[in-house]
Amino acid sequence: MAGIASIGHKQGSPDANDAALQSWLCQEGSPIRHDMFPQDFAFGAATAAYQVEGAWNKGGRGPSIWDTFSHEPKRILGGDTGDIACDHYNRFKEDVQLIKSMGMGWYRFSISWSRVLPTGRGTVNTEGVAFYNELIDELLRQGVRPFVTLYHWDFPQALETEYGGWLNEQAVLDFREYARVCFREFGDRVKHWLTFNEPMTFSNLGWGEGIMAPGRSSDRSRSPEGNSATEPYLVSHNVLKAHAAAVEVYRQDFKGTQNGSIGITLDSDWSEPSTSAPEDVEAAQRRLEFTFGWFADPVFRGDYPASMRRNLGSRLPSFSPAESASLRGSVDFIGVNHYTSRWVGNGSPPESPETSSFYRDAWVDVTAFKDGAAIGPRGASEWLYIVPWGLEKLLVWISERYGAPPIYITENGVDELNDPALPLEAALHDPTRVKYYQDYLHSVLRAISRGVDVRGYMAWSLLDNFEWMMGYSRRFGLHFVDYKNDLKRYPKSSAKWWTSFLNTT
Repeated sequence: MAGIASIGHKQGSPDANDAALQSWLCQEGSPIRHDMFPQDFAFGAATAAYQVEGAWNKGGRGPSIWDTFSHEPKRILGGDTGDIACDHYNRFKEDVQLIKSMGMGWYRFSISWSRVLPTGRGTVNTEGVAFYNELIDELLRQGVRPFVTLYHWDFPQALETEYGGWLNEQAVLDFREYARVCFREFGDRVKHWLTFNEPMTFSNLGWGEGIMAPGRSSDRSRSPEGNSATEPYLVSHNVLKAHAAAVEVYRQDFKGTQNGSIGITLDSDWSEPSTSAPEDVEAAQRRLEFTFGWFADPVFRGDYPASMRRNLGSRLPSFSPAESASLRGSVDFIGVNHYTSRWVGNGSPPESPETSSFYRDAWVDVTAFKDGAAIGPRGASEWLYIVPWGLEKLLVWISERYGAPPIYITENGVDELNDPALPLEAALHDPTRVKYYQDYLHSVLRAISRGVDVRGYMAWSLLDNFEWMMGYSRRFGLHFVDYKNDLKRYPKSSAKWWTSFLNTT
Protein backbone atom coordinates (compact mmCIF):
# COMPACT_ATOMS: atom_id res chain seq x y z
CA MET A 1 0.00 0.00 0.00
CA ALA A 2 1.10 3.50 -0.74
CA GLY A 3 0.09 7.09 -0.32
CA ILE A 4 0.60 7.37 3.42
CA ALA A 5 3.16 10.07 2.75
CA SER A 6 0.30 12.56 2.44
CA ILE A 7 -0.10 13.18 6.15
CA GLY A 8 -0.41 16.29 8.19
CA HIS A 9 -3.30 17.98 6.34
CA LYS A 10 -6.52 19.10 7.96
CA GLN A 11 -9.60 16.97 7.46
CA GLY A 12 -13.08 18.03 6.48
CA SER A 13 -16.10 17.10 8.54
CA PRO A 14 -17.43 13.54 8.19
CA ASP A 15 -20.83 14.89 7.08
CA ALA A 16 -19.25 16.98 4.34
CA ASN A 17 -17.25 14.00 3.09
CA ASP A 18 -20.31 11.73 3.13
CA ALA A 19 -22.18 14.26 0.99
CA ALA A 20 -19.26 14.58 -1.42
CA LEU A 21 -18.94 10.81 -1.66
CA GLN A 22 -22.63 10.31 -2.38
CA SER A 23 -22.58 13.05 -5.01
CA TRP A 24 -19.59 11.43 -6.70
CA LEU A 25 -21.18 7.98 -6.60
CA CYS A 26 -24.28 9.34 -8.33
CA GLN A 27 -22.28 10.72 -11.24
CA GLU A 28 -22.62 8.59 -14.33
CA GLY A 29 -19.33 7.69 -15.92
CA SER A 30 -18.69 6.78 -19.52
CA PRO A 31 -18.80 3.05 -20.26
CA ILE A 32 -15.44 1.34 -20.04
CA ARG A 33 -14.41 -2.03 -21.46
CA HIS A 34 -11.19 -3.96 -21.31
CA ASP A 35 -10.95 -4.03 -25.11
CA MET A 36 -10.48 -0.25 -25.07
CA PHE A 37 -6.98 -0.95 -23.78
CA PRO A 38 -4.06 -2.26 -25.86
CA GLN A 39 -4.45 -5.95 -26.73
CA ASP A 40 -1.56 -7.12 -24.55
CA PHE A 41 -2.37 -4.83 -21.61
CA ALA A 42 -1.65 -6.54 -18.28
CA PHE A 43 -4.55 -6.56 -15.81
CA GLY A 44 -3.83 -8.04 -12.40
CA ALA A 45 -4.01 -7.78 -8.64
CA ALA A 46 -1.27 -7.13 -6.10
CA THR A 47 -0.24 -8.18 -2.59
CA ALA A 48 2.94 -8.13 -0.49
CA ALA A 49 4.55 -10.92 1.50
CA TYR A 50 4.30 -9.52 5.03
CA GLN A 51 0.78 -8.27 4.43
CA VAL A 52 -0.72 -11.60 3.37
CA GLU A 53 1.57 -14.60 3.90
CA GLY A 54 1.51 -15.15 7.65
CA ALA A 55 3.53 -18.18 8.78
CA TRP A 56 6.01 -15.70 10.21
CA ASN A 57 8.03 -18.38 12.03
CA LYS A 58 7.14 -21.41 9.91
CA GLY A 59 8.89 -23.18 7.06
CA GLY A 60 12.35 -22.02 8.10
CA ARG A 61 11.60 -18.31 7.74
CA GLY A 62 13.74 -15.92 9.77
CA PRO A 63 12.29 -12.76 11.36
CA SER A 64 12.16 -9.46 9.50
CA ILE A 65 12.16 -5.92 10.87
CA TRP A 66 8.38 -5.92 10.52
CA ASP A 67 8.05 -8.93 12.80
CA THR A 68 10.09 -7.10 15.41
CA PHE A 69 8.28 -3.79 14.92
CA SER A 70 4.75 -5.21 15.02
CA HIS A 71 5.53 -7.20 18.16
CA GLU A 72 6.52 -4.04 20.03
CA PRO A 73 3.73 -2.48 22.15
CA LYS A 74 1.75 0.43 20.69
CA ARG A 75 3.40 0.28 17.28
CA ILE A 76 0.40 -1.06 15.35
CA LEU A 77 -3.23 -0.03 15.74
CA GLY A 78 -5.05 -2.59 17.84
CA GLY A 79 -1.84 -4.48 18.57
CA ASP A 80 -2.19 -6.30 15.24
CA THR A 81 0.66 -8.23 13.63
CA GLY A 82 1.35 -10.06 10.39
CA ASP A 83 1.96 -13.34 12.21
CA ILE A 84 -1.01 -14.99 10.50
CA ALA A 85 -2.24 -12.21 8.17
CA CYS A 86 -4.35 -13.86 5.42
CA ASP A 87 -2.50 -17.18 5.72
CA HIS A 88 -1.60 -16.91 2.04
CA TYR A 89 1.35 -19.20 2.79
CA ASN A 90 -1.06 -22.10 3.29
CA ARG A 91 -3.93 -20.90 1.07
CA PHE A 92 -2.12 -19.65 -2.01
CA LYS A 93 -3.85 -22.12 -4.34
CA GLU A 94 -7.22 -20.80 -3.22
CA ASP A 95 -6.02 -17.24 -3.79
CA VAL A 96 -4.69 -18.04 -7.26
CA GLN A 97 -8.18 -19.28 -8.10
CA LEU A 98 -9.59 -15.92 -7.00
CA ILE A 99 -7.30 -14.19 -9.50
CA LYS A 100 -8.21 -16.62 -12.25
CA SER A 101 -11.95 -16.36 -11.52
CA MET A 102 -11.87 -12.60 -12.17
CA GLY A 103 -10.18 -13.13 -15.52
CA MET A 104 -6.99 -11.39 -14.44
CA GLY A 105 -3.82 -12.55 -16.15
CA TRP A 106 -1.23 -11.20 -13.70
CA TYR A 107 -0.39 -11.46 -10.01
CA ARG A 108 2.06 -9.07 -8.42
CA PHE A 109 3.50 -10.44 -5.18
CA SER A 110 6.70 -10.00 -3.21
CA ILE A 111 9.28 -12.46 -1.96
CA SER A 112 10.13 -12.41 1.73
CA TRP A 113 13.92 -12.03 1.89
CA SER A 114 14.11 -13.83 5.24
CA ARG A 115 11.97 -16.70 3.97
CA VAL A 116 14.56 -17.41 1.29
CA LEU A 117 17.63 -16.45 3.37
CA PRO A 118 16.60 -16.65 7.06
CA THR A 119 19.59 -14.65 8.29
CA GLY A 120 19.71 -12.43 5.21
CA ARG A 121 22.72 -14.15 3.64
CA GLY A 122 24.44 -17.52 3.44
CA THR A 123 22.46 -20.76 3.51
CA VAL A 124 19.35 -20.82 1.33
CA ASN A 125 16.15 -22.04 3.00
CA THR A 126 14.93 -24.82 0.74
CA GLU A 127 11.43 -24.70 2.26
CA GLY A 128 11.13 -21.02 1.42
CA VAL A 129 12.32 -21.57 -2.14
CA ALA A 130 9.88 -24.47 -2.47
CA PHE A 131 6.98 -22.25 -1.38
CA TYR A 132 7.67 -19.64 -4.04
CA ASN A 133 8.28 -22.33 -6.66
CA GLU A 134 4.90 -23.84 -5.84
CA LEU A 135 3.21 -20.44 -6.00
CA ILE A 136 4.81 -19.55 -9.34
CA ASP A 137 4.04 -22.95 -10.82
CA GLU A 138 0.42 -22.77 -9.67
CA LEU A 139 0.04 -19.33 -11.21
CA LEU A 140 1.38 -20.53 -14.54
CA ARG A 141 -0.82 -23.65 -14.45
CA GLN A 142 -3.84 -21.37 -14.07
CA GLY A 143 -2.77 -19.01 -16.84
CA VAL A 144 -1.64 -16.20 -14.53
CA ARG A 145 1.77 -14.59 -14.97
CA PRO A 146 3.92 -13.63 -11.97
CA PHE A 147 5.10 -10.05 -11.49
CA VAL A 148 7.59 -10.25 -8.63
CA THR A 149 8.88 -7.66 -6.17
CA LEU A 150 12.17 -8.50 -4.46
CA TYR A 151 11.76 -6.10 -1.55
CA HIS A 152 8.48 -4.91 -0.05
CA TRP A 153 9.80 -3.48 3.24
CA ASP A 154 10.67 -6.68 5.17
CA PHE A 155 14.44 -6.41 5.74
CA PRO A 156 15.93 -9.43 7.59
CA GLN A 157 16.15 -8.70 11.31
CA ALA A 158 19.46 -10.57 11.59
CA LEU A 159 21.16 -8.04 9.30
CA GLU A 160 19.40 -5.10 10.96
CA THR A 161 20.83 -6.26 14.29
CA GLU A 162 24.27 -6.98 12.85
CA TYR A 163 24.99 -3.68 11.11
CA GLY A 164 21.97 -1.36 11.13
CA GLY A 165 20.27 -2.42 7.92
CA TRP A 166 19.86 0.13 5.15
CA LEU A 167 21.94 2.68 7.05
CA ASN A 168 24.99 0.55 6.24
CA GLU A 169 26.41 0.06 2.76
CA GLN A 170 26.83 -3.64 3.53
CA ALA A 171 23.11 -3.92 2.81
CA VAL A 172 23.87 -3.16 -0.85
CA LEU A 173 26.07 -6.23 -1.12
CA ASP A 174 23.67 -8.47 0.78
CA PHE A 175 20.69 -7.37 -1.32
CA ARG A 176 22.67 -8.02 -4.49
CA GLU A 177 23.34 -11.62 -3.44
CA TYR A 178 19.73 -12.13 -2.30
CA ALA A 179 18.59 -10.91 -5.72
CA ARG A 180 21.02 -13.32 -7.37
CA VAL A 181 19.44 -16.23 -5.47
CA CYS A 182 15.95 -15.18 -6.61
CA PHE A 183 16.98 -14.77 -10.25
CA ARG A 184 18.67 -18.17 -10.16
CA GLU A 185 15.80 -20.01 -8.47
CA PHE A 186 12.78 -18.35 -10.10
CA GLY A 187 13.93 -16.41 -13.17
CA ASP A 188 13.26 -19.21 -15.64
CA ARG A 189 9.54 -18.52 -15.06
CA VAL A 190 9.42 -14.94 -13.75
CA LYS A 191 9.76 -12.44 -16.60
CA HIS A 192 8.90 -9.22 -14.76
CA TRP A 193 10.97 -8.18 -11.74
CA LEU A 194 10.80 -5.18 -9.44
CA THR A 195 13.75 -4.49 -7.17
CA PHE A 196 12.00 -2.29 -4.59
CA ASN A 197 8.51 -1.18 -3.67
CA GLU A 198 7.98 2.46 -2.70
CA PRO A 199 11.42 3.42 -1.39
CA MET A 200 10.17 6.97 -0.80
CA THR A 201 7.61 5.72 1.70
CA PHE A 202 9.69 3.19 3.59
CA SER A 203 12.77 5.45 3.74
CA ASN A 204 10.79 8.33 5.17
CA LEU A 205 8.26 6.58 7.40
CA GLY A 206 10.77 4.05 8.74
CA TRP A 207 13.71 6.40 9.34
CA GLY A 208 12.14 9.88 9.29
CA GLU A 209 8.74 9.62 10.98
CA GLY A 210 9.37 6.43 12.94
CA ILE A 211 5.90 5.04 12.27
CA MET A 212 7.07 2.08 10.17
CA ALA A 213 9.81 -0.47 10.72
CA PRO A 214 12.43 -0.07 12.03
CA GLY A 215 10.85 2.90 13.80
CA ARG A 216 13.69 5.42 13.78
CA SER A 217 13.28 9.22 13.96
CA SER A 218 14.41 12.33 15.83
CA ASP A 219 11.23 12.23 17.93
CA ARG A 220 12.27 10.62 21.22
CA SER A 221 8.65 10.16 22.28
CA ARG A 222 8.34 7.78 19.35
CA SER A 223 11.84 6.48 18.63
CA PRO A 224 14.76 5.67 20.94
CA GLU A 225 17.19 6.35 18.09
CA GLY A 226 17.36 8.06 14.73
CA ASN A 227 17.89 11.33 12.89
CA SER A 228 14.99 12.48 10.72
CA ALA A 229 17.11 15.12 9.00
CA THR A 230 19.68 12.70 7.56
CA GLU A 231 18.76 9.02 7.83
CA PRO A 232 15.98 8.87 5.19
CA TYR A 233 18.44 10.21 2.62
CA LEU A 234 21.21 7.81 3.63
CA VAL A 235 18.79 4.88 3.52
CA SER A 236 17.47 5.87 0.10
CA HIS A 237 21.02 6.34 -1.19
CA ASN A 238 21.93 2.78 -0.24
CA VAL A 239 18.64 1.48 -1.63
CA LEU A 240 19.38 3.09 -4.98
CA LYS A 241 22.85 1.55 -5.04
CA ALA A 242 21.32 -1.83 -4.15
CA HIS A 243 18.84 -1.43 -6.99
CA ALA A 244 21.66 -0.74 -9.45
CA ALA A 245 23.68 -3.69 -8.14
CA ALA A 246 20.75 -6.11 -8.53
CA VAL A 247 19.98 -4.86 -12.04
CA GLU A 248 23.63 -5.29 -12.99
CA VAL A 249 23.57 -8.90 -11.77
CA TYR A 250 20.38 -9.60 -13.69
CA ARG A 251 21.57 -8.06 -16.93
CA GLN A 252 25.03 -9.61 -16.82
CA ASP A 253 24.22 -13.10 -15.59
CA PHE A 254 20.56 -13.89 -16.24
CA LYS A 255 18.72 -11.72 -18.74
CA GLY A 256 20.43 -13.24 -21.75
CA THR A 257 19.02 -16.69 -21.03
CA GLN A 258 15.87 -15.81 -19.09
CA ASN A 259 14.66 -12.98 -21.36
CA GLY A 260 12.95 -11.03 -18.61
CA SER A 261 12.78 -7.37 -17.68
CA ILE A 262 13.48 -5.48 -14.47
CA GLY A 263 12.38 -2.19 -12.95
CA ILE A 264 11.49 -0.47 -9.70
CA THR A 265 8.14 0.66 -8.27
CA LEU A 266 7.87 4.26 -7.08
CA ASP A 267 4.92 5.94 -5.41
CA SER A 268 3.67 9.48 -5.73
CA ASP A 269 0.61 11.63 -5.33
CA TRP A 270 -0.11 14.08 -8.10
CA SER A 271 0.79 17.62 -6.96
CA GLU A 272 -1.55 20.23 -8.42
CA PRO A 273 -0.57 23.90 -8.02
CA SER A 274 -2.91 25.62 -5.56
CA THR A 275 -2.89 28.76 -7.74
CA SER A 276 -1.50 29.81 -11.11
CA ALA A 277 1.17 31.94 -9.43
CA PRO A 278 4.65 30.98 -10.69
CA GLU A 279 5.90 30.21 -7.17
CA ASP A 280 3.04 27.74 -6.59
CA VAL A 281 3.53 26.10 -9.99
CA GLU A 282 7.21 25.72 -9.16
CA ALA A 283 6.35 24.34 -5.70
CA ALA A 284 4.12 21.63 -7.18
CA GLN A 285 6.92 20.65 -9.54
CA ARG A 286 9.37 20.62 -6.63
CA ARG A 287 7.15 18.29 -4.61
CA LEU A 288 6.97 15.86 -7.54
CA GLU A 289 10.76 15.95 -7.73
CA PHE A 290 11.02 15.23 -4.00
CA THR A 291 8.60 12.30 -4.17
CA PHE A 292 8.90 10.59 -7.55
CA GLY A 293 12.06 12.29 -8.80
CA TRP A 294 14.00 11.38 -5.65
CA PHE A 295 14.36 7.88 -7.13
CA ALA A 296 13.34 8.27 -10.77
CA ASP A 297 15.93 10.92 -11.59
CA PRO A 298 18.80 8.65 -10.45
CA VAL A 299 17.56 5.56 -12.33
CA PHE A 300 16.92 7.51 -15.53
CA ARG A 301 19.49 10.32 -15.31
CA GLY A 302 22.10 9.16 -12.81
CA ASP A 303 21.62 11.83 -10.12
CA TYR A 304 19.14 13.45 -7.76
CA PRO A 305 16.97 16.37 -8.90
CA ALA A 306 18.64 19.77 -8.71
CA SER A 307 15.92 20.97 -6.33
CA MET A 308 16.86 18.28 -3.82
CA ARG A 309 20.56 19.02 -4.09
CA ARG A 310 19.85 22.72 -3.52
CA ASN A 311 17.43 22.32 -0.59
CA LEU A 312 19.31 19.57 1.23
CA GLY A 313 22.92 20.53 0.67
CA SER A 314 25.33 18.23 2.50
CA ARG A 315 22.48 16.17 3.98
CA LEU A 316 21.96 14.56 0.57
CA PRO A 317 24.71 12.00 -0.22
CA SER A 318 26.35 12.14 -3.63
CA PHE A 319 27.04 9.42 -6.18
CA SER A 320 30.50 8.71 -7.52
CA PRO A 321 30.87 8.82 -11.33
CA ALA A 322 30.81 5.00 -11.40
CA GLU A 323 27.69 4.83 -9.23
CA SER A 324 25.96 7.42 -11.37
CA ALA A 325 26.79 5.45 -14.50
CA SER A 326 25.45 2.21 -13.00
CA LEU A 327 22.18 3.91 -12.04
CA ARG A 328 21.56 5.71 -15.32
CA GLY A 329 19.25 3.58 -17.43
CA SER A 330 18.91 0.88 -14.75
CA VAL A 331 15.24 0.13 -15.50
CA ASP A 332 13.55 -1.61 -18.40
CA PHE A 333 10.23 -0.18 -17.19
CA ILE A 334 8.95 1.86 -14.26
CA GLY A 335 6.28 0.78 -11.78
CA VAL A 336 3.92 3.44 -10.44
CA ASN A 337 1.89 3.18 -7.24
CA HIS A 338 -0.71 5.94 -7.03
CA TYR A 339 -3.72 6.53 -4.80
CA THR A 340 -4.46 10.24 -4.39
CA SER A 341 -3.58 13.89 -5.18
CA ARG A 342 -3.01 17.19 -3.36
CA TRP A 343 -3.05 20.94 -3.79
CA VAL A 344 0.46 22.32 -3.40
CA GLY A 345 1.67 25.86 -2.80
CA ASN A 346 4.99 27.49 -2.09
CA GLY A 347 6.26 27.17 1.48
CA SER A 348 9.18 28.16 3.65
CA PRO A 349 12.42 26.37 4.51
CA PRO A 350 12.64 24.72 7.96
CA GLU A 351 14.15 26.81 10.72
CA SER A 352 17.32 24.71 10.78
CA PRO A 353 18.63 21.50 9.18
CA GLU A 354 18.75 19.86 12.61
CA THR A 355 14.97 20.16 13.02
CA SER A 356 14.20 19.23 9.44
CA SER A 357 12.62 16.15 7.92
CA PHE A 358 11.43 14.99 4.52
CA TYR A 359 8.03 16.67 4.84
CA ARG A 360 9.65 20.06 5.45
CA ASP A 361 12.54 19.76 3.03
CA ALA A 362 10.63 20.45 -0.19
CA TRP A 363 9.58 23.91 1.12
CA VAL A 364 5.96 23.43 0.11
CA ASP A 365 2.51 23.72 1.67
CA VAL A 366 0.37 20.66 0.98
CA THR A 367 -3.38 20.41 1.52
CA ALA A 368 -6.42 18.44 0.40
CA PHE A 369 -8.58 21.58 0.64
CA LYS A 370 -9.03 24.69 -1.46
CA ASP A 371 -11.66 27.39 -0.97
CA GLY A 372 -13.26 25.24 1.71
CA ALA A 373 -13.75 22.21 -0.53
CA ALA A 374 -11.85 18.93 -0.60
CA ILE A 375 -9.91 17.98 -3.70
CA GLY A 376 -12.18 14.94 -3.92
CA PRO A 377 -14.31 12.63 -1.76
CA ARG A 378 -12.34 10.68 0.82
CA GLY A 379 -11.94 6.96 1.34
CA ALA A 380 -11.64 5.47 4.81
CA SER A 381 -8.05 6.58 5.33
CA GLU A 382 -7.54 10.25 6.14
CA TRP A 383 -4.92 10.62 3.41
CA LEU A 384 -6.83 8.98 0.56
CA TYR A 385 -8.90 11.47 -1.44
CA ILE A 386 -10.39 10.21 -4.70
CA VAL A 387 -9.00 12.33 -7.55
CA PRO A 388 -9.04 10.32 -10.79
CA TRP A 389 -7.71 13.15 -12.97
CA GLY A 390 -4.53 13.19 -10.89
CA LEU A 391 -3.42 9.81 -12.25
CA GLU A 392 -3.58 10.99 -15.86
CA LYS A 393 -1.53 14.07 -15.01
CA LEU A 394 1.05 12.04 -13.11
CA LEU A 395 1.46 9.55 -15.94
CA VAL A 396 1.90 12.32 -18.51
CA TRP A 397 4.44 14.07 -16.25
CA ILE A 398 6.47 10.86 -15.87
CA SER A 399 6.37 10.16 -19.61
CA GLU A 400 7.46 13.67 -20.57
CA ARG A 401 10.18 13.98 -17.94
CA TYR A 402 11.79 10.57 -18.48
CA GLY A 403 11.54 9.97 -22.20
CA ALA A 404 8.35 7.91 -22.48
CA PRO A 405 9.40 4.76 -20.57
CA PRO A 406 7.13 1.71 -20.38
CA ILE A 407 4.93 2.12 -17.28
CA TYR A 408 3.08 -0.43 -15.19
CA ILE A 409 0.62 0.83 -12.59
CA THR A 410 1.59 -1.59 -9.85
CA GLU A 411 -0.87 -0.38 -7.18
CA ASN A 412 -4.08 1.64 -7.24
CA GLY A 413 -7.09 1.31 -4.97
CA VAL A 414 -9.26 2.67 -2.17
CA ASP A 415 -10.21 1.43 1.28
CA GLU A 416 -13.14 1.14 3.63
CA LEU A 417 -13.13 0.82 7.41
CA ASN A 418 -13.10 -2.63 8.94
CA ASP A 419 -16.37 -2.48 10.86
CA PRO A 420 -16.81 -5.72 12.85
CA ALA A 421 -20.48 -4.89 13.45
CA LEU A 422 -21.28 -4.66 9.74
CA PRO A 423 -23.26 -7.64 8.38
CA LEU A 424 -21.36 -9.66 5.80
CA GLU A 425 -23.77 -8.76 3.00
CA ALA A 426 -23.20 -5.06 3.63
CA ALA A 427 -19.43 -5.51 3.89
CA LEU A 428 -19.36 -7.10 0.44
CA HIS A 429 -21.13 -4.12 -1.10
CA ASP A 430 -18.38 -1.65 -2.07
CA PRO A 431 -19.71 0.79 -4.68
CA THR A 432 -17.01 3.33 -3.82
CA ARG A 433 -14.29 0.90 -4.89
CA VAL A 434 -16.14 -0.04 -8.08
CA LYS A 435 -16.44 3.58 -9.14
CA TYR A 436 -12.87 4.30 -8.06
CA TYR A 437 -11.59 1.64 -10.46
CA GLN A 438 -13.88 2.77 -13.26
CA ASP A 439 -12.81 6.39 -12.98
CA TYR A 440 -9.10 5.71 -12.51
CA LEU A 441 -9.07 3.30 -15.45
CA HIS A 442 -10.63 6.06 -17.56
CA SER A 443 -7.73 8.25 -16.43
CA VAL A 444 -5.29 5.59 -17.63
CA LEU A 445 -7.04 5.46 -21.01
CA ARG A 446 -6.76 9.23 -21.35
CA ALA A 447 -3.04 9.03 -20.60
CA ILE A 448 -2.60 6.30 -23.22
CA SER A 449 -4.46 8.45 -25.77
CA ARG A 450 -1.90 11.19 -25.04
CA GLY A 451 0.97 8.88 -25.93
CA VAL A 452 1.92 7.50 -22.52
CA ASP A 453 3.22 3.92 -22.77
CA VAL A 454 1.15 2.32 -20.02
CA ARG A 455 1.38 -1.46 -20.25
CA GLY A 456 -0.48 -2.74 -17.22
CA TYR A 457 -2.60 -2.07 -14.15
CA MET A 458 -2.50 -4.00 -10.86
CA ALA A 459 -5.38 -3.43 -8.44
CA TRP A 460 -4.54 -3.04 -4.76
CA SER A 461 -5.41 -5.43 -3.40
CA LEU A 462 -6.43 -9.00 -4.12
CA LEU A 463 -7.33 -9.45 -0.44
CA ASP A 464 -8.06 -7.39 2.63
CA ASN A 465 -4.79 -7.59 4.53
CA PHE A 466 -2.42 -6.21 7.15
CA GLU A 467 -2.14 -2.51 6.31
CA TRP A 468 1.10 -1.74 8.14
CA MET A 469 0.70 0.60 11.14
CA MET A 470 -3.08 0.57 10.63
CA GLY A 471 -3.20 -3.19 11.17
CA TYR A 472 -6.46 -4.72 10.00
CA SER A 473 -8.52 -1.56 10.52
CA ARG A 474 -8.63 -0.77 6.79
CA ARG A 475 -9.85 -3.00 3.96
CA PHE A 476 -8.42 -2.49 0.46
CA GLY A 477 -9.31 -5.93 -0.89
CA LEU A 478 -11.33 -7.03 -3.87
CA HIS A 479 -12.07 -9.99 -1.62
CA PHE A 480 -13.33 -9.72 1.94
CA VAL A 481 -11.29 -11.70 4.45
CA ASP A 482 -13.32 -12.78 7.48
CA TYR A 483 -10.77 -12.36 10.26
CA LYS A 484 -13.18 -13.83 12.81
CA ASN A 485 -14.10 -16.98 10.89
CA ASP A 486 -11.13 -18.93 9.59
CA LEU A 487 -10.04 -16.16 7.20
CA LYS A 488 -12.67 -17.19 4.69
CA ARG A 489 -12.58 -15.20 1.45
CA TYR A 490 -15.68 -13.65 -0.14
CA PRO A 491 -15.77 -11.69 -3.41
CA LYS A 492 -16.93 -8.10 -2.99
CA SER A 493 -18.95 -6.20 -5.57
CA SER A 494 -15.64 -4.87 -6.89
CA ALA A 495 -14.35 -8.39 -7.61
CA LYS A 496 -17.56 -9.11 -9.49
CA TRP A 497 -17.15 -5.83 -11.39
CA TRP A 498 -13.64 -6.85 -12.45
CA THR A 499 -14.98 -10.23 -13.58
CA SER A 500 -17.57 -8.51 -15.75
CA PHE A 501 -15.10 -5.90 -17.01
CA LEU A 502 -12.52 -8.49 -18.08
CA ASN A 503 -14.98 -10.92 -19.62
CA THR A 504 -17.32 -8.57 -21.52
CA THR A 505 -16.65 -7.02 -24.92
